[in-house]
Amino acid sequence: MEDVGLKMTSQQRACVEPSFWRNKRVLLTGHTGFKGSWLALWLQSMGVDLQGYSLSPPTNPNLFERAQVTTNMRSEIGDIRDYEVLHKAVMNFRPEIVIHMAAQPLVRHSYKNPIETYATNVMGVVHLLEAVRKAGTVKAVVNVTTDKCYENNEWVWGYRENEPMGGSDPYSSSKGCSELVTSAYRQSFFLAEGIGLASARAGNVIGGGDWAEDRLVPDILRAFENNQPVIIRNPKSIRPWQHVLEPLSGYLILAQKLWSDPLTYAGGWNFGPRDDDVQSVEWIVENLATLLGNEAKWEIDAGFNPHEASYLKLDISKALSLLAWKPKWSLGVALEKIVQWDSHVRGSHNAGEVCLEQIKSYVQA
Repeated sequence: MEDVGLKMTSQQRACVEPSFWRNKRVLLTGHTGFKGSWLALWLQSMGVDLQGYSLSPPTNPNLFERAQVTTNMRSEIGDIRDYEVLHKAVMNFRPEIVIHMAAQPLVRHSYKNPIETYATNVMGVVHLLEAVRKAGTVKAVVNVTTDKCYENNEWVWGYRENEPMGGSDPYSSSKGCSELVTSAYRQSFFLAEGIGLASARAGNVIGGGDWAEDRLVPDILRAFENNQPVIIRNPKSIRPWQHVLEPLSGYLILAQKLWSDPLTYAGGWNFGPRDDDVQSVEWIVENLATLLGNEAKWEIDAGFNPHEASYLKLDISKALSLLAWKPKWSLGVALEKIVQWDSHVRGSHNAGEVCLEQIKSYVQA
């Protein structure tokens, strides 16, 4: 049956509304990470009463410290695997909105540390949702998972939100489990209590300020900086690349919708790029090299590499239709923004100010 209330016209388009976010009490887990730092800066720019909860920054250098993310927020260093400490933090802050981004986010790391991966990505979600349930103050929760939560069949079409969860590596599997936990809590507890609970599945996120290991763009930038060839595991692998601000805008719009209508907007949501921005690893290397003014040089990693999916694509029809969200920046623009960010920060610009300038540019796009 068609839901007339959710039918959007081509002229309508959802946006992040600063007036909605002003003075909202928001708990952001994972605020010391790459994506978390970008989102914390965006929320602060809108006047949010923001509390972060996360482990210490995962790399050195890192965006969290370089951008001075804690300037206008409270920050607590804590582990979501420790329920008692997390529960105390939630009860003390009494948030209205929770965006859960704390995770073990790397596929290769999950092969080396499967217990840590499952403890963080599965039981960490259980701990957070249980703390939220007992707080009695939360109206909307967005649990950020990944495009890799789906059982990957190497299809050439995008995965839809109703596809089976799965994953052959510990990371992907743990995120599929996180989705199942979210669904169970939504149906068992949150719907009856009027709490909007949704999960958000983003593509391969890229942007300035990412220094993580085993991520393509940071690996490329490090290699080019040192005038070395980029070591590539799977040059023909296809991924749904997108600038970090694309899914973050989706998370914020989703939280706005959950606040006003927790029943309608509960569930899983894909936030990915346009179809023509689903490109190969090789395409990213060559185009980023062109922007950086370097001759593209890459080599195949001759060592042992555990299995990773070759083809991955998200169907974003649900977000396009029901949230009126859609990507703003093409993949080409995303790469330009990364080079611009890197150039400005190397030129002694304040990293936080560069992030805020790009957020403003994205909002106005």
